[in-house]
Amino acid sequence: MPKKKHFSAGRVPLILFLCQMISALDVPLDSKLLGDLVQPPTITQQSPKDYIIDPRENIVIQCEAKGRPPPSFSWTRNGTHFDIDKDPLVTMKPGSGTLVINILSEGKAETYEGVYQCTARNERGAAISNNIVVRPSRSPLWTKERLEPITLRNGQSLVLPCRPPIGLPPAIIFWMDNSFQRLPQSERVSQGLNGDLYFSNVLPEDTREDYICYARFNHTQTIQQKQPISLKVISAKPSKERPPTFLTPEGNESLKEELRGNVLSLECIAEGLPTPVIYWIKEDGTLPVNRTFYRNFKKTLQITQVSEADSGNYQCIAKNTLGAVHHTISVTVKAAPYWISAPQNLVLSPGENGTLICRANGNPKPRIGWLTNGVPVEIAPDDPSRKIDGDTIMFSNVQERSSAVYQCNASNEYGYLLANAFVNVLAEPPRILTSANILYQVIANRPALLDCAFFGSPLPTIEWFKGTKGRALHEDIYVLHDNGTLEIPVAQKDSAGTYTCVARNKLGMAKNEVHLEIKDPTRIIKQPEYAVVQRGSKVSFECKVKHDDTLIPTIMWLKDNGELPNDERFSVDKDHLVVTDVSDDDGGTYTCAANTTLDSVSASAGLRVVAPTPTPAPIYDVPNPPFDLELTNQLDKSVQLTWTPGDDNNSPITKFIIEYEDAMHEAGIWHHQAEVSGTQTTAQLTLSPYVNYSFRVMAENSIGRSVPSEASEQYLTKAAEPDQNPTSVEGIGTEPDNLVITWKPLNGFQSNGPGLQYKVSWRQKDGDDEWTSVVVANVSKYIVSGTPTFVPYLIKVQALNDVGFAPEPAAVMGHSGEDLPMVAPGNVRVNVVNSTLAEVHWDPVPLKSVRGHLQGYRIYYWKAQSSSKRNRRHIEKKILTFQGSKTHGMLPGLQPYSHYTLNVRVVNGKGEGPASTDRAFHTPEGVPSAPSSLKIVNPTLDSLTLEWDPPSHPNGVLTEYTLRYQPINSTHELGPLVDLKIPANKTRWTLKHLNFSTRYKFYFYAQTSVGSGSQITEEAITTVDEGKMAGILPPDVGAGKVRAVNPRISNLTAAAAETYANISWEYEGPEHVKFYVEYGVAGSKEEWRKEIVNDSRSFFGLKGLMPGTTYKVRVGAEGDSGFVSSEDVFETGPAMASRQVDIATQGWFIGLMCAVALLILILLIVCFIRRNKGGKYPVKEKEDAHADPEIQPMKEDDGTFGEYSDAEDHKPLKKGSRTPSDRTVKKEDSDDSLVDYGEGVNGQFNEDGSFIGQYSGKKEKEPAEGNESSEAPSPVNAMNSFV
Repeated sequence: MPKKKHFSAGRVPLILFLCQMISALDVPLDSKLLGDLVQPPTITQQSPKDYIIDPRENIVIQCEAKGRPPPSFSWTRNGTHFDIDKDPLVTMKPGSGTLVINILSEGKAETYEGVYQCTARNERGAAISNNIVVRPSRSPLWTKERLEPITLRNGQSLVLPCRPPIGLPPAIIFWMDNSFQRLPQSERVSQGLNGDLYFSNVLPEDTREDYICYARFNHTQTIQQKQPISLKVISAKPSKERPPTFLTPEGNESLKEELRGNVLSLECIAEGLPTPVIYWIKEDGTLPVNRTFYRNFKKTLQITQVSEADSGNYQCIAKNTLGAVHHTISVTVKAAPYWISAPQNLVLSPGENGTLICRANGNPKPRIGWLTNGVPVEIAPDDPSRKIDGDTIMFSNVQERSSAVYQCNASNEYGYLLANAFVNVLAEPPRILTSANILYQVIANRPALLDCAFFGSPLPTIEWFKGTKGRALHEDIYVLHDNGTLEIPVAQKDSAGTYTCVARNKLGMAKNEVHLEIKDPTRIIKQPEYAVVQRGSKVSFECKVKHDDTLIPTIMWLKDNGELPNDERFSVDKDHLVVTDVSDDDGGTYTCAANTTLDSVSASAGLRVVAPTPTPAPIYDVPNPPFDLELTNQLDKSVQLTWTPGDDNNSPITKFIIEYEDAMHEAGIWHHQAEVSGTQTTAQLTLSPYVNYSFRVMAENSIGRSVPSEASEQYLTKAAEPDQNPTSVEGIGTEPDNLVITWKPLNGFQSNGPGLQYKVSWRQKDGDDEWTSVVVANVSKYIVSGTPTFVPYLIKVQALNDVGFAPEPAAVMGHSGEDLPMVAPGNVRVNVVNSTLAEVHWDPVPLKSVRGHLQGYRIYYWKAQSSSKRNRRHIEKKILTFQGSKTHGMLPGLQPYSHYTLNVRVVNGKGEGPASTDRAFHTPEGVPSAPSSLKIVNPTLDSLTLEWDPPSHPNGVLTEYTLRYQPINSTHELGPLVDLKIPANKTRWTLKHLNFSTRYKFYFYAQTSVGSGSQITEEAITTVDEGKMAGILPPDVGAGKVRAVNPRISNLTAAAAETYANISWEYEGPEHVKFYVEYGVAGSKEEWRKEIVNDSRSFFGLKGLMPGTTYKVRVGAEGDSGFVSSEDVFETGPAMASRQVDIATQGWFIGLMCAVALLILILLIVCFIRRNKGGKYPVKEKEDAHADPEIQPMKEDDGTFGEYSDAEDHKPLKKGSRTPSDRTVKKEDSDDSLVDYGEGVNGQFNEDGSFIGQYSGKKEKEPAEGNESSEAPSPVNAMNSFV
């Protein structure tokens, strides 16, 4: 049974066999597998080069080594053999080279000071350790000295020397007092690197008798104390302030040398009063950012990991208010030897070549020396396979006797480096060190690591295979590690199986099989949900776990990350945790944890306990999205999709909608795949080849459709040959000698595989030629050149990919390119049907001469001469095209009595052929058009003169004009019709013996021999008898003028106030028209607002306008003769400020209104009395007394108005008199339009905006236009008259 090996979730250990990692050529020490292999010694552990020992303990000098056979050890001391058998205090640990010198019982450490070196040796060579300098630690006492008390004046500088004894290793210095309290330090007082205590200036508080310097020797854990120093600072007048000077270092310049890799420490301490501040700069450079540190209040500059690049001049600057001082420290960085390339062990097979390289650097440049088995190579036995070239040893054609350990020594005045590297000549076939048939179990979509530890000489190559007949696995999907491990970065279901590791070298081959199983991850498909429950009720948390069938999970419930309370109210079954009789203490976080041998998952939910509340009504919503999508039964063209439904939110799920995404061809676009009923949770899906499918599912209920689920894992179907060919295949030539073949290419989804191409085939339809074929890339066009003109071709376009061809396509017919037709139509004949229509016939051209698709015939025709005027004038040619193979056509819209010329041409897809011979024809006479104009001039009491222009299109020879006219009475009834013939050469005619002041309507037309043309009409009025009509003539109508009969609106004016405007206009034209007013805000895109004007008034009031706004206005008139309009623009007045005083609340205004009311009452009484007496009173008084005018009937005897005799009464109302000058009239009063006060009166506005009322009585006939007008009173006018 195979051994199982698990990779747990979150901890996937990388099993690395160090047989190749220590050095790719090292020999693994496995006694069971490699007991017969030999290996030269290798030093694995040794004491440091500078080994300081504690004299109170035994001396232990370490030397450990490995090798096969196990090495033996020997030592030298101070360059000579150290015979440990002769010294009873010295022993060597068994199986090791470590020395133990027992000095605790007897002996002194100083006796064993010296330079020691260990040698480990076996039959393959000898390895040596570093030179280990052994020295005992020393912590000497301070020499006896007498320290005199120090007395200084306030402000002086001071240095308290420490000068500790020289110990091994050097002591750590610090200053304390008798109470072992560290002395406070600052920018003024600080300890230098040499241990001295520096005062930039002393203060009285520095006085004390216990300045004590301590030296701590860490190696021996001892502290030595210097004699206390007494300092007294006299508090007299302080010293005079002074600029800085350096206490250390001395002078302006100093030198500093440091070794590479150490910490460079530069110090500058200055004295002065006031206390100086220290600054640091590097000349010609900057201080390294991440390696520079300031210590001791910036008096010490430290640079860690110093290198040669840190050499240079560093400047410290001490500065106070009285000046500054500089000191330059020239730093030189030297370097003990350090490795560039240390020599590496070599495992070679007989006859192979190899190289040992030893490269080091330092300052100064180190010297390279080679030793073999601990002996300088110059005096070592000669080896013909070895050649030394400076820092390189080259081996060629090595044999087993070439095995040895080589030492490389790189040294300069600052130190040395020593490295051992063996050359081991072995001839070993490959060996697999990993156990056979190990079973690896891995969770899907996680890394899998399959081990294959190996050894061989020469170094074997490793290959991995899957299955019994699989190909070698490559690093496009897999990762092949140098130690033989195969890594599958993302293990899928199809990664499961048997894997074979094969190790090969020239001496043989070894292989080993391991097995991989892919397990489904453990998932919580129904997580516990946050719950809010009432105290005393029951709560249930559900935790439904889905896991691999071969893994048995353990389910554990936790509360607040701890165990559940030991309470019978808590019960756990398969999927639920139930808590009954919930109390407040049960609130918290509950966690469901599921663990298998390979992975673990958990989910948590909170519980909140509340007081009992009414049960809420259920909430209906669209379903929650499905989840846990899984693909199974994965075949080439089908797959089974399984999912878990989400919560239906109280409305049953009716169906599931499945969509797919093709990540390879249309990433991010989802397409409909299938629909299944709401009771299904699986679907068998049909797939297409070479598509990287992802699926998602949506649920639908009566409320609506859920959001899509998370996408499933991707599934790439295998490639196959295309199952369809391109569509819309066409063959159309663009030139006479080519054939352009086009088609609609397949999309990526239809390609079914990589390498989509098209096989384009063609041959002439009517010939016996073989098919010509060419394979083109994924394009949509191919051009065949060198074809005959307009020849039918059979065309096929077949899809293919790297797998194969699509089914054989059906051939379609196309044509090569067209050329212009060669022959003109013959036997062109023209039959004139009437004066405006002709019929043309022609003979068809031979189809072969068309040289293309026959589109039809085209007739060019033009009028060459006017028969009436006999003047030649060429006009623009007209064209008529007749589709298909028609051989005749009609030419409509011809000009009567004209000469025409035409020709016919055949048309194909390329263009027109040559023109036929021109054919001329003549159209007969027709009826003329209407006269160009008609006007009536010079009217008199009994005559009218007519003037006209001849017809613009006589369409023949004019024979005469006919004038018909009849009178129109005041009721618009027509009188008898009179006919009059006028010679054709006349353009003016006077009618006499007409009735005065009578309207006449005229009908006028021309004639040719064919008949009468269209007529023109006009109306005119004879003048009025001035003696009889002087009293009723309007001011703007006088003798000798003819009233225009064409309608016209003029003098459009607008008188605007804050929120209203009065629009007036003048109209001239036929009566019985309807007026309308349209208006809107100027510059806006809103539609015009339309108002209909009652009767035939020529004024209108617009209300509800916005203050301070520009309006556009248009007045229109509609009648039997059409409509006419006129436009204008006006602006309303500005809005009244809201803080304006309302006069209606003012006392003076109330008193004024009372007086006005009293006056009106008196006037009414007077009027009533006079009326009852039958008396008359001036109209002006009536207008002042009444809001509405009383219209007087016209006297029938003389046509004048009763009582309206005063000329002043007929003056129009002035614009300025409408509104009081103080503009205190309320908005409600000013909104009234004058129209509201002129019902039944034909009124209009003068050009200045004033109103003109036309007073008229009922008569049998229409009154003459333009009657006199009188002022129309309004409430505003009434107020003005009394103010």
